[in-house]
Amino acid sequence: MAAPTTRERILNEALNLFAQSGYGGASMRELARRVGVRESSLYNHFSGKAAILEAIVSEHGPASSASRLEEPRYKQLARQPAAFCRQFALDLVEQWSDPREHQFQKVITAERNRVPGIRAKFADQFYAREQRLMTDFFRGFALAGLVSTPDPRETARLFAAGLIYIRLEHYVMGAAPSPRPKVIEAIDRYLAFFLSLIAAGDDDNKRKRTKGETRGKAAPD
Repeated sequence: MAAPTTRERILNEALNLFAQSGYGGASMRELARRVGVRESSLYNHFSGKAAILEAIVSEHGPASSASRLEEPRYKQLARQPAAFCRQFALDLVEQWSDPREHQFQKVITAERNRVPGIRAKFADQFYAREQRLMTDFFRGFALAGLVSTPDPRETARLFAAGLIYIRLEHYVMGAAPSPRPKVIEAIDRYLAFFLSLIAAGDDDNKRKRTKGETRGKAAPD
């Protein structure tokens, strides 16, 4: 594995520093000391502390998730809804398990309302990009007759919402993260449920089940 570049080292150390000291309490001098370069060298890569925070936002969280959706390995799943959903969920588990992700969430939660432009960039650009890409996948599945949904955008949101809840339950709300097997079990249970909701021809099956359930029953008094 190639050694990290100076830029990557700056971002890694900045994420650690911002998580520990807060954006306001972090100094470029301390960051340079941690990276092992002169303070002036930092400005060869970034115009200042705000630019460093913006770069961190651009490369973590929803931004990294959106970037994955543009990779060839995901494009190969454009006609495989079940495989797509499972791959996306498993990639999220890896992301959630990364200590840097925990640091990122701590930083962005604390700083998104304090640094001009960061909240809008994080909430609008990156979440919108991830949602747009996810919607495109579900729209493609629907057009190919592989899933049944009246609204691909809302289907994408529903898929993401269930995963977010699993993250809250197993990584955020507890005293410690859940063991990986327990998280995977929760993922598999949710995927089975979600895929059953959007299965192609599901509406017809529901109508048939409804008729079968009422047939032969006594009329209400």
